[in-house]
Amino acid sequence: MNDEILAEVGASVPRRWLAVAMQGLLGFILVYVAMNTPPSFGWQIFLVVLGFGSLGMAFRTFRATRDRIILTREGLTSSTGEEIMPLDVIKKVERGVFALKPSNGFMLIAHSTAETARWAPGLWWRLGRRVGVGGVAPGHQTKAMAQIIEALLVERGQLED
Repeated sequence: MNDEILAEVGASVPRRWLAVAMQGLLGFILVYVAMNTPPSFGWQIFLVVLGFGSLGMAFRTFRATRDRIILTREGLTSSTGEEIMPLDVIKKVERGVFALKPSNGFMLIAHSTAETARWAPGLWWRLGRRVGVGGVAPGHQTKAMAQIIEALLVERGQLED
């Protein structure tokens, strides 16, 4: 097993705090509107639930963006040790303008479906055969990681168009 780190992606502190602040502010505004200018009861419940959901997402984003995504010759892992996607199952890297991908990021498509869906808000998500990397991560880090993955796939003869 080769644990040499080829690339790392993580959220910078200002980006991280801006993302958390925006989600938190949205949550507070929704709850404020629901309590101070109450619409009908159904809408009030909807706004409160949406507001607390946004506050919960702000907390999850804050926790998730402490981690980093690490690329080795074995694949992508989280700094917590969770395997995101092994390199030998990657079929394709999508990073074009019209690709369905996170902001400032790229999409990996696997040969087979992952057994579980996972999500680290602001950094990566995995659903079925797809893994999206990006969000609050800087574009130059994700671009470099995508290029290294493509080079590794070409080296192994795995890359499909």
